[in-house]
Amino acid sequence: MHRCLELAKLGAGYVAPNPMVGAVLVHDDRIIGEGYHQRYGEAHAEPNCIASVKKEDQYLISQSVMYVSLEPCVHFGKTPPCADLIIRNKIPKVIIGCRDPFEKVNGRGIEKLREAAIDVEQGILEEDCKDLNKRFFTFHTKHRPYIILKWAQTANGFIATSAQTPLQRRGEQQRLLITNEFTNRLVHKWRSEGAAILVGTNTALADDPQLTTRLWAGNSPIRLVVDMNLRLPLSLKIFSNEAKTIVFNKTKHEEEDNILFYQVTDDVSLVHQISNALYQLSIQSVIVEGGAKLLQSFIDEGLWDEARIINNEELIINNGLAAPTLSNYAIAHKQRIFTDTIWICKPAS
Repeated sequence: MHRCLELAKLGAGYVAPNPMVGAVLVHDDRIIGEGYHQRYGEAHAEPNCIASVKKEDQYLISQSVMYVSLEPCVHFGKTPPCADLIIRNKIPKVIIGCRDPFEKVNGRGIEKLREAAIDVEQGILEEDCKDLNKRFFTFHTKHRPYIILKWAQTANGFIATSAQTPLQRRGEQQRLLITNEFTNRLVHKWRSEGAAILVGTNTALADDPQLTTRLWAGNSPIRLVVDMNLRLPLSLKIFSNEAKTIVFNKTKHEEEDNILFYQVTDDVSLVHQISNALYQLSIQSVIVEGGAKLLQSFIDEGLWDEARIINNEELIINNGLAAPTLSNYAIAHKQRIFTDTIWICKPAS
């Protein structure tokens, strides 16, 4: 199962909204086939695993055990059901990491295999298998996207310089670069693994970010921006054709070119409206990159699953915009990359 997880991770950034899945076929403690879901719309892990078996070993398929990190699907989607393929190949035993929460599967794959007299064992490295697909599981069990908060701060807790308004800062003041070039690449890797990335109006105006994965090979996320009064000029990089952009506003609900204007209201929590909208749009995960007010809103509402905080241990500025204040959390992982320390935080249970 550890090998299944290693294989599954190779699909990161390419298979969403499908889950990452790995499969291994074993005969007498010898791996004769392995595969993973490589790209959305293409073959799943199980058919890739079976197809990888060498010609001279194919007669062993019906005598082997298949290990798979997620319950085999039982429905017709972009590809045929994997459970049917396992049954056709007369694989006598299947060991499953965890059950698939998707409503069209959710135990039906296991049931179908057992009805075909296949020995099924489940719950092997279950928490690891769930954690690998935390975005997928959160979306289908909590009916909202997996929400990652991300910001970079100086050693004394600032995320930007102050003293000027966003409109004045844009083009007149050099952007404060907090993270080093190696951490920047990691951030772009994070972007490639997510479905969407969100910023507020002031961040879009002040920094004019591209919000793409230009420093890492992989798909750019859908760009999301809050612009309640539609003040942002369409000349900003966030409106380029490099990726789709969704604008949350209170004026209109329509689509123009590659931009979706999504209307929200003033009388309901904005962050909950964004979360609900992303669920309706089948967007499974979002990285909230700023600004401070927007990040703090998610924190105050308790609407987050992970916070990734990058602290430059050597950079100190005299004054600036204070970083968000995270509360009720536990540090799950810590990593140092030269000047930067990265904290991965989870809500405290």
